[in-house]
Amino acid sequence: MVKRKIIIASHNKLAFGMKETLGYITGDVSHVVEISAYLDNTPVDEAIEASLADVSADDEVIILTDLLGGSVNQAFFPYLNREHFHVITGMNLPVLMSLALQPTNTYLDAATIHQAIAEAREQLIYVNDFVAAMAVDDDDDE
Repeated sequence: MVKRKIIIASHNKLAFGMKETLGYITGDVSHVVEISAYLDNTPVDEAIEASLADVSADDEVIILTDLLGGSVNQAFFPYLNREHFHVITGMNLPVLMSLALQPTNTYLDAATIHQAIAEAREQLIYVNDFVAAMAVDDDDDE
């Protein structure tokens, strides 16, 4: 069994909201930590160190951040060479759910993470066009 920790990190309260929503939908967020950066005077680096304090070399860590070029995401760069350490940016709820619900009988591989990201991208839809296309399809069926 793999010990997996998920860290959701963002500017302001986005990470808090994502964790709360994940808990509402899945029920178990005991393995999830949120870092809501810049709400107080705690430096992001210190918040990251605190969130990793109980992580051993054999543990898997999945990081989800809000912005690719953002300071929160960049603060995780020093950890990228650690084994079983994955950083994903541009987070949304579908990718968070997909990764949080993965079985822990083995470590996640890059293919599984790429698949979760691809599936989450498919959830980004301009609904106006989606509904309009459905209406056209319904008209074709008549």
